[in-house]
Amino acid sequence: MFNIIVLGLTSLLTDIASEMVYPLIPFFLTSTLGAGPAILGIVEGIAESTARLLRVFSGSISDRLKKRKALVIAGYASSTLGKVLLFFAGSWGMVLGARVIDRIGKGIRTAPRDALIAESAEEGKRGKAFGLHRAMDTAGAAIGVLLAYVFMTGNSASYSTVFLWSIVPAAAGVFLLAHLREPKLTTGPSARLPLFRWSVLPRKLRLFLIIAFIFTLGNSSNTFLLLRAGGLGFTPAMAILLYLVFNLSYALFSYPAGKLFDRIGPKSILATGYCVYGCVYLGFAVCGAGTASWMMWVLFGMYGLYAGLTDGVEKALVANLAPADLCATAIGLHATIVGVGLLPASLLAGELWSLFGPEATFLFGSALGLLAAVGLALIL
Repeated sequence: MFNIIVLGLTSLLTDIASEMVYPLIPFFLTSTLGAGPAILGIVEGIAESTARLLRVFSGSISDRLKKRKALVIAGYASSTLGKVLLFFAGSWGMVLGARVIDRIGKGIRTAPRDALIAESAEEGKRGKAFGLHRAMDTAGAAIGVLLAYVFMTGNSASYSTVFLWSIVPAAAGVFLLAHLREPKLTTGPSARLPLFRWSVLPRKLRLFLIIAFIFTLGNSSNTFLLLRAGGLGFTPAMAILLYLVFNLSYALFSYPAGKLFDRIGPKSILATGYCVYGCVYLGFAVCGAGTASWMMWVLFGMYGLYAGLTDGVEKALVANLAPADLCATAIGLHATIVGVGLLPASLLAGELWSLFGPEATFLFGSALGLLAAVGLALIL
């Protein structure tokens, strides 16, 4: 439990830093740097795909070396460096570079960190452990969004001010990891690599990974949700508050979803989460300029419900289905497969938006979300 608390606090601090800047990026790119939706799709697609593509390699290295702590620290330190570079960004190319370095850090740390959470959890309580971590992580995100709103509505409101202050909690999170305890892994080194030997994975895990990939093709960057809110008349400051509602809802539902996973299993929880996602994206598609503003608040809250029902639960499911000596590798492979879909998902979302309007982007995402829910209900 000690490691879970330390990692939870580190994630809380890191997400304070990340979410101080993340909801501002679409407005910084479009209003300050003059980039359009297609450029936003390129930046976020490359950044998020980079993070997820690295996770299977980081997880495999962690399993082979039987080490977690060093990779976790290196990953969080890299993300802190990305915040520093974002402060100096003067073009969309520099924003891309800062986001890629930040996401490289996430790619390095996530698989060994999640494996460490799984190994530190009590028997039969992995869902609860991941739910607690996600709740602490997302509580930090809510604090970060709130701080961004305070800065952007203050007397010295500017993007650079927020970017500068985001470095402080990010650095604090890295220093906190010095107290992390390296687990003693007793299983011998494994030569099996699921990335190249798909057949070594259990059948249910392989089917779940396929469903996750299909779902990801319609799950573009969250920045498109914020851009949609901006197009419906929400100012950057008000859009930040919408994102705060999302994070509060996400934090509220993560821990209960993890406990339900331990009690009733993943089928009902994940299928419900994907259905909620499909309904939320449908809502974003049908909202127009004449729609009451309260609909946006409801949709962002429901989007947090979807995230709470799926994020930690998916990781707990992968950890339970994976062979013990490939825990970090399997978690990393899941993230990598999702990452393979993230780049075309964000690029496609940007192109659909530019060619046919925002409705097309969200209708496509809604259809794939509902399709994934049906597929998941069948395979589990």
